[in-house]
Amino acid sequence: MNPQPFESLLVSADITLLQALARLDAGAQGVLLVVDDSRRLLRTLTDGDLRRATLAGIPGDAALASLPASPAHTVGLDAGLHEVLERLDRHRIDHLPVLDSAGRVVDLVTRRELSRRTYLSSPHLGDDEAGLVREAFESNWIAPLGPHVDAFEREVAAWVGVPHAAATSSGTAALHLGLRLLGVGPGDHVLCSSLTFVASANPIVQLGATPVFVDSEPRGWSMSPRALREALHALRREGVRPKAAVVVNLYGQSAQMDELLPLLDEAGVPMLEDAAESLGATLHGRASGSFGRLAVFSFNGNKIITTSGGGMLVGADEQLIAHARKLSTQAREPARHYEHVEDGYNYRLSNVLAGIGRGQLRVLGQRVERRRAIFGHYRRELGALPGLRWMEEPDGHRGTRWLSAFTLDLPQAARRRDALLDFLERHNVEARPVWKPMHLQPLFSGRRYFGHSGQADVARQCFEGGVCLPSGSNMDDTQLQRVCELLLRGLRLVVQPA
Repeated sequence: MNPQPFESLLVSADITLLQALARLDAGAQGVLLVVDDSRRLLRTLTDGDLRRATLAGIPGDAALASLPASPAHTVGLDAGLHEVLERLDRHRIDHLPVLDSAGRVVDLVTRRELSRRTYLSSPHLGDDEAGLVREAFESNWIAPLGPHVDAFEREVAAWVGVPHAAATSSGTAALHLGLRLLGVGPGDHVLCSSLTFVASANPIVQLGATPVFVDSEPRGWSMSPRALREALHALRREGVRPKAAVVVNLYGQSAQMDELLPLLDEAGVPMLEDAAESLGATLHGRASGSFGRLAVFSFNGNKIITTSGGGMLVGADEQLIAHARKLSTQAREPARHYEHVEDGYNYRLSNVLAGIGRGQLRVLGQRVERRRAIFGHYRRELGALPGLRWMEEPDGHRGTRWLSAFTLDLPQAARRRDALLDFLERHNVEARPVWKPMHLQPLFSGRRYFGHSGQADVARQCFEGGVCLPSGSNMDDTQLQRVCELLLRGLRLVVQPA
């Protein structure tokens, strides 16, 4: 990777027109940025400017300083993508320099690069999905349930290595069902990873229970065994035994199950394994989603495989999964008429979407390999930069790298993170912060939280400096290389002293 493609566009007003033409040809951006000794922008220079100078009789050995003044259109560092596009359109230009508060050139946005957005994690369809969906249409199995649902359940269960699975309308629905099947209700306490998406915690409250949030461990960012031990001891001293524990496998990697499971088993607390992000990951060769009493997967549009929207509840207990299927179809009793003795939900997956899921599952291994390769590319290109700490893959783990993520271990990490995200968005690249921990969410203000150790709040640190990069398996090498070059520029910009 060229470490400074942007820097090659900066030229002094002392160079000649012929030298500028050579630089334009070499840069292949169609523009040069003429700056003074302090990098303050004097003007932009295009091949059109040089042609007009030639027609005006200005010799090729004349300095750029001899050209007629041409004030440049610019934006500041706080400009977002919409402002950039509006400015390009309004002035009918193709290049827009970005200046800092002192008028120094720090970035350049081009119309060409904005024509194609790079997404964080977009759906990636294979060769079989259309045929399976067509099969559902031709057989008229359109409504919820049908042969694709049954087959999808069997195939996911086989992949994970558990005997039973129930397909649901979303991963959140599966979480809700899982907690209810574990007996969670009003007055209960449920342990929950704090560094996660809100869907992991919302069903706890919706069932009338109290969430107790647990910090992350600093290497893989999932639930801290040390913090879990402290939480269990503290609750035991108060005479409280949690009804369940929602342990989240973060960003495509299993939690430290070797340490967490013995603690929960000793305390008699069943685990609901939130594997929404980690289908395809393993720990010591055992599939993610096979550790909990029950486990949940998500097939949302941004997941490693998708049904556009959908989820799966899996487990070894046949009765629990059968009960999940009943509850997810409005808890209808096996009678000729509609008979109900308990309340239920409309939580089943449709046969059409299950067809998509079956096709996606067939290429899961390929999707995992591509995402791991994308993470490896990021590490090779950016790993030497100071202040970056990548989410680790501890011994025995093989994650999917659903999202490639790192933290900025620097002062004012949140400010620098936001500046980097703004930089990428200005170039039409989608990136996001790491999940904001549940114990920092206004929704859960005042809920109990157990940190990793002492005053250390690992989840907060991951959030404040954490960045999730574009990681979709359908990113091509050109996109990936462009993101790396932008990251190198953006990171060098944000690590400058405040």
